[in-house]
Amino acid sequence: MNYIEFVFILNTPEDYQRDVLINALGDTGFDTFEETSKGFNAYIAASSFDEEAFNDVLLPYKDVYSFSWTQNLVPQKNWNEVWESNFEPLVIKNQCYVRATFHEPKAEFPLEIIVDPKMSFGTGHHQTTTMMMEFILEEDFAGKRLLDMGAGTGILAILAHKRGAADITAIDYDPVCYDSMIENSRLNHTPFNEILCGSKDVIPNIPYDIILANINRNILLEQLDKYSAVLKDQGELYISGFYEEDRVILIEKANSLKLKYMKHKLLDNWCSIKFLKET
Repeated sequence: MNYIEFVFILNTPEDYQRDVLINALGDTGFDTFEETSKGFNAYIAASSFDEEAFNDVLLPYKDVYSFSWTQNLVPQKNWNEVWESNFEPLVIKNQCYVRATFHEPKAEFPLEIIVDPKMSFGTGHHQTTTMMMEFILEEDFAGKRLLDMGAGTGILAILAHKRGAADITAIDYDPVCYDSMIENSRLNHTPFNEILCGSKDVIPNIPYDIILANINRNILLEQLDKYSAVLKDQGELYISGFYEEDRVILIEKANSLKLKYMKHKLLDNWCSIKFLKET
């Protein structure tokens, strides 16, 4: 599979503008982003690229932000070089060490996750993934049945397993992510009960103690009803993938589904929220 690389140059020091554009492109099928000193690079499978949708999603920002882009074709054989050259090990809360197979292990950290993301999203470096990992490290996951939606590389489900989750279902709609979840679960010796390719329609109709969903605002709003339906009373829902300004609308929607707001995290204007399913 060939990928298309868009190299965006932003003529502004405001980081939030980069984040807004990345979020908008994420809604049109772009699945990998790389921040650069001058802006960011965005990647999408050539077979999924819709030029009209691309132009439409950027149109509202052209008169507001100052940016430009160039377009390149990235053959599959070169893709590993793209992410390997930019993937540095990561430490979360001084407890969890995230590395790729080509990094050396570090025994001083109690938890280690090995992630080879290739073309799928989720190395822990993005603010939303970092906050979700912090929640997993802070909360009690021991013995819990867990659903990870939009699982990407499977990094959140892997960490949940290492924190004691006993029954895990991981779901992503992207076949590349599906393959990545299988590979990374094997790398980490963290077998999941189910790894599924699809959206909310493939969620098993069984009760979950905990649901993780690091996706984006629009998908979360569309899927919250299903999460509530399969979440046990007093079960926990953790969501991320959206900005602080989206927090109110998501809380309002969740409250209408008996999902009670408990607390939230903020990191560089990105937000993550914990909810509790009311009886």
